[in-house]
Amino acid sequence: MPEGDSVWKAARRMREQLVGRTVVTSDFRVPQHATADLSGRTVTAFDSYGKHMLTRFSGGITLHTHFEMDGAWQVVGPGKVLPRSFDDEVRLVLRTDGPTAYALRMPVLELVATDREADVVGHLGPDILADDWDEDEALRRLAADPDRPLVEALLDQKDLAGIGNLWAVETCYLRGHSPWTPVRDVDLRATVRLARRMMQHSLEHPGQVTTGDTRRGMTHWVYGRAERPCRRCGTPVVFRDSTGAPYARETWWCPSCQPGPFPSLEERPTRPGLRRGVNEESFGSRTRRLSGRPGYSRGPRA
Repeated sequence: MPEGDSVWKAARRMREQLVGRTVVTSDFRVPQHATADLSGRTVTAFDSYGKHMLTRFSGGITLHTHFEMDGAWQVVGPGKVLPRSFDDEVRLVLRTDGPTAYALRMPVLELVATDREADVVGHLGPDILADDWDEDEALRRLAADPDRPLVEALLDQKDLAGIGNLWAVETCYLRGHSPWTPVRDVDLRATVRLARRMMQHSLEHPGQVTTGDTRRGMTHWVYGRAERPCRRCGTPVVFRDSTGAPYARETWWCPSCQPGPFPSLEERPTRPGLRRGVNEESFGSRTRRLSGRPGYSRGPRA
């Protein structure tokens, strides 16, 4: 799932190419907006909020998108189109008086009045990458449930918006906490500031690097490195699969460098085998194809 920094960079790229352009035709390929028409409107802004993107048009209309696991925007130059092999992935085509933008595999795509944007993002906590980032409010929300595991609190977008699994797992490692350490036992301010600093660094650099080493296979401390030696102490990195519970995502940690509570063996496989948990290089891949799952408006998304 694209995390806050990835969506922020996507919004910047779209802003540079499309703001100020006039929509010539729009083609929504989702049932709830099949008859919607944005032609004649000017693109005025692309902004991110956590993992959400808000595309604003003249006349007080906002397009709200959430990438979830596989959503993406693709822009092609004037007079160009995507290959027909992408047709089953296209959810929206925005042809402007310049480039054309395609929303691909976008699971959440809905139009709202610009003055009602709070209906789709108002449930979120402070955006960790916002210029007006409210650290104190985020800390208040994080501390509201002192028994909650740290990794789950960091992933809860109602506490603070933008941190995804990679940044949560790597932050826990760098702070030396088991992901299941109760938040009451954590210096939350230092933890959140570390996550924000790493994500801000990512905004101006390619990839999501936490080790400072951009070489292939060297970019992360524990994320995606199940059974491999910890880069600090050599202890094999441990992996717990997602359990289906809210915010119980795939988790990696070093049991030596991150002392504290761990899930029982029943809650995690002893060997993840040939799966994504073993190979960090498989993460972030945008190459796999979907079978044309349609996008639908849903309730508020984290």
